Amino acid sequence: MNDQLDLFPAHHVPHAVLKDAERREIGGFTFFLGTHHASWLTRTDVPLFISRRALDGRTTLPRARGRWALDSGGFTELSLHGRWTVEPRRYAELVARAADDIGGLAWAAIQDWMCEEAILQRTGRSVAQHQRATIESWLELKARAPHLPWAPVLQGWTRGDYLEHLDAWERAGVDLAKVPVVGVGTVCRRQHTLRASLLLTELAELGLRLHAFGFKTAGLLSSREALASSDSLAWSLNARRNPPHPDCDHKRCSNCLRYALDWRERLVDRLGAGSVPASSAEQLREAR
Repeated sequence: MNDQLDLFPAHHVPHAVLKDAERREIGGFTFFLGTHHASWLTRTDVPLFISRRALDGRTTLPRARGRWALDSGGFTELSLHGRWTVEPRRYAELVARAADDIGGLAWAAIQDWMCEEAILQRTGRSVAQHQRATIESWLELKARAPHLPWAPVLQGWTRGDYLEHLDAWERAGVDLAKVPVVGVGTVCRRQHTLRASLLLTELAELGLRLHAFGFKTAGLLSSREALASSDSLAWSLNARRNPPHPDCDHKRCSNCLRYALDWRERLVDRLGAGSVPASSAEQLREAR
């Protein structure tokens, strides 16, 4: 495959810089705080995870204070439509614009095809077909915009599926052990299981720097050592089920940066950071 530096050219965040920043967080692990609001990019410099759907259609884009990663919105696409309605050309153009206008883009997920049974029924395709389509997405996006930090994704359902997909990536000329980050799909809904933890550990031992999509506290606590990064919007669900932050005057904090930063601070402490980055604590005080 191409040298990994091709994924992070000089005008984007280099991999070495990412690794240094990660060490300052949780011993090499980066937690991306999920948000529905692109405007949060201007309000905090903690790492954020934002869906393409939050950026699509905006005439102006915010300028980021910190690093962030982009979710392609694949689960919503396939759940609603049974296919991708966003053409690769359009997606590549959006990511290129976001990288230039927003800045700080760590990586962007490709247009992958997850393998939950409900999604397979919706698309009418098999696991193997979804795996091939995922690789094809990487190859097309890399061909259209080789300067962008595309993150490949491993997909499957069983352990054998994931190992077969890893082999398929290699046959396609992509050594995932040389890529800065590899997303692991279709594990979010079973993140608390021993099988998921063992799978992630095995993949990590093969040299892959893994990102777990949508892992909540239980999943992170069981698989933390196998992961390079993860993201979560669980704070929003937590806020809907609980009283608002004591410093807030609204009825629910499901869209509240103050609540999200407070939730993140407690999670980072549980993951063993000992303390959160100073910027996070300072912004929490500012939000109050």
